[in-house]
Amino acid sequence: MPKLNYETVRYGDDPQVGASNAKQIFLLEELLRAIALQGYSFTTVTPLTHQRFLLGFDGLAKNTRDIFGWNLPFKATILPPYIFKIMTEADLLFNGGDCFRSKIRISSLGEDLFLHSHFPTNDSHAVFFGPDTYRFARFVRHSLRLFQLQSGFADRSIPIRVLDVGCGSGAGGIAVIRSLPIHQLYELNLNDLNFAALEYARVCANVAGIPVNVLHGDFFNIKNSQFDLIVSNPPYLNDPAARLYRDGGSLLGLELSLRIARHALGLLAPGGRFLLYTGMAITSDDNNPLLSELLPYLANDKFQWTYDEIDPDIFGEELKQSNYQNANRIAAVGLTVMRIT
Repeated sequence: MPKLNYETVRYGDDPQVGASNAKQIFLLEELLRAIALQGYSFTTVTPLTHQRFLLGFDGLAKNTRDIFGWNLPFKATILPPYIFKIMTEADLLFNGGDCFRSKIRISSLGEDLFLHSHFPTNDSHAVFFGPDTYRFARFVRHSLRLFQLQSGFADRSIPIRVLDVGCGSGAGGIAVIRSLPIHQLYELNLNDLNFAALEYARVCANVAGIPVNVLHGDFFNIKNSQFDLIVSNPPYLNDPAARLYRDGGSLLGLELSLRIARHALGLLAPGGRFLLYTGMAITSDDNNPLLSELLPYLANDKFQWTYDEIDPDIFGEELKQSNYQNANRIAAVGLTVMRIT
């Protein structure tokens, strides 16, 4: 693994984590493996769709999809005893007397399962997974297919150094590894400020059989290191509650994406790529705030880049908020940058 000027968390060694968290990691892995053996799959929807489903459902969960997908209350007897025992030991249950509700949800993306927070995701340090995650993973897969058609990106004798910035559930980094040629060597680093997100991401990577470095802390403290591939799907909404998983700061939520892009460009090795999937509030169709801010950094012989509007209209419900009163829409966009020299 690369030597980073950064805090590398290894469970069981770091005093922040210790034996209790090592046990939690073990229990979460056991749970995810047990659920996988049940043939589980669930596609996570938008909060509005999820809420609409709940309004039309007044009963208890009938299966694991109801429990870990729709996050419905359930009787203990509906789960195999060993799964209920794991959840009890790991403190993953809200106790409602004669029924329970899971503190986590599980979603599927391709062949992998991912842990994330219970519904609704109102907590500041919630771990997000949703339709945006599927768009991000698709953007990663598509970009890597194009890279592999170009010479010089992958050399099977040399590990590709990968960094997923603000990894959340770990879906982006794992999507990268799933998209590499089967014999390609790699070094995957997962970064997040949210310790719970890193815990979930580490579990999902372990269950997927993908070795990782887990980097807890501020991405902007990573210095004197180089990566061949950096991917990021940062928070990009302007959230008055400043929740970590969704607040992108000023410029109607674009500030964090811009900061990540500028710092990531300085960490790319020659021939390295940066993939940014983000959302951008559009106030006028003849104005692109992302490119306007980044062109001074991209317009030189050091970089080649492409830009695409992936989905023209997402999170439309946010436009009702007063802070978006001048925005016409929010678009999902993708920026791909290659360092040439």
